[in-house]
Amino acid sequence: MNRPTSRRTVLTAALAVAATAGSVSSAAARSTTPSGTSPAAATVDNHFWHSSVDWHGGLGAGTRVVPGLRPGLVIGHAEGSTDYTDPHTGTTASWEYATWTSPVHRSAVPATEVIASWNAETPAGTWIQVELQGCYSDATWTPWYVMGRWAAGDGDIRRTSVDDQTDGRSSVWTDTLSVDDATSGLRLTAYRLRLTLHRTPGSRLTPVVRRLGAMASDVPDRFTVPASTPGLVQELLVPRYSQNVHAGEYPEYDNGGEAWCSPTSSQMIIEYWGRRPTAEDLAWVRPELADPQVCHAARFTYDYQYEGCGNWPFNAAYAATYHDMRAAVTRLTSLTDVETLIRAGIPVITSQSFLKEELTGAGYGTSGHLMTVIGFTADGDVIANDPASPDNEAVRRVYRRREWENIWLRTKRYDANGKVRSGTGGVCYVYWPARPTPAQRRVLRSFDLL
Repeated sequence: MNRPTSRRTVLTAALAVAATAGSVSSAAARSTTPSGTSPAAATVDNHFWHSSVDWHGGLGAGTRVVPGLRPGLVIGHAEGSTDYTDPHTGTTASWEYATWTSPVHRSAVPATEVIASWNAETPAGTWIQVELQGCYSDATWTPWYVMGRWAAGDGDIRRTSVDDQTDGRSSVWTDTLSVDDATSGLRLTAYRLRLTLHRTPGSRLTPVVRRLGAMASDVPDRFTVPASTPGLVQELLVPRYSQNVHAGEYPEYDNGGEAWCSPTSSQMIIEYWGRRPTAEDLAWVRPELADPQVCHAARFTYDYQYEGCGNWPFNAAYAATYHDMRAAVTRLTSLTDVETLIRAGIPVITSQSFLKEELTGAGYGTSGHLMTVIGFTADGDVIANDPASPDNEAVRRVYRRREWENIWLRTKRYDANGKVRSGTGGVCYVYWPARPTPAQRRVLRSFDLL
């Protein structure tokens, strides 16, 4: 589960005040709709750049496109150099850089929130910065907001989100750009992304960015959501890992395993797709520890500013460091959407918050928790691999469909003190191989993820 003092908990407290004043802004709560839905009904717009045509359509300064089955963006030549002082180590180093700026994407959904995600390779001696600039519905623009400074490793920089970014009308909350007051009618109608690729001066090293995009969304605030009708009986065979097995391990990463719901869930799905870290990758983990790959996932999803492993894009980026994997952060509108993905063999990692009594059989309450949906029973109930379990054998759970769907999709909820807090509004991670089956490709395209 997420840390009790996570930025989403802090944000939730702010939203409770706003809700009292009539605001419906929520930087951790919205949802998604497949392509083909009428614009009036749409709640999310997914858009990603990943093809050669996409990369050539942007404005490069020192970057070049590498061809292949998975075209990528690399440093062709250094456009300049800059000094970066890592706020988490105090170390100042010089870096060569090149930049790429996307075309402006006009969202099909005038949005209250935008979340960027990316897939990249960053060899030692390289890192990337992802920025986003949004256009408001009054045709003015936000500043360039940093959505992440990221590297797969942690030897050159500490991967980090950036706090205190606002122009008084919108703000960045760790990984989410949010309109400050959604009741004002102000929306983000378009955006563009900027990549800055860094490398050690004088070297020929380069990051390779395979995929870049964002999810723009606007979902009405609600305490309850419509119930979906069960339509699938199927269970995927997904590895089971408990975060609680790792309680107290490596406390430098969010106080240890009891807070590792996100990386534990990510690791389960990565291994479902047949990928896992090598023995060399795991050499740093103490040999007596069980499931060292979970420790590995925690270390390499950790956000040093957020002080946790629950940064949504960082988890997706971690998954995509494995061979021929793709990943995205999105939102879904119902369990019917999840059934569509499960039917194609694609499990889903979901984010939700709830009181103990709101989810029968969980045995706990949480202000933020990630688990994986792996199937549905004959009654339509949710089969989930829940990492908040005492051991690996106990990870597989069956949760009541109606309870589970509501706690995942709602945007408002009450905490144990009766105060209004935010819900996650259908947030999920979707991971899949670079060469999906034809059926998987069709489904991913239906959600605008390909």
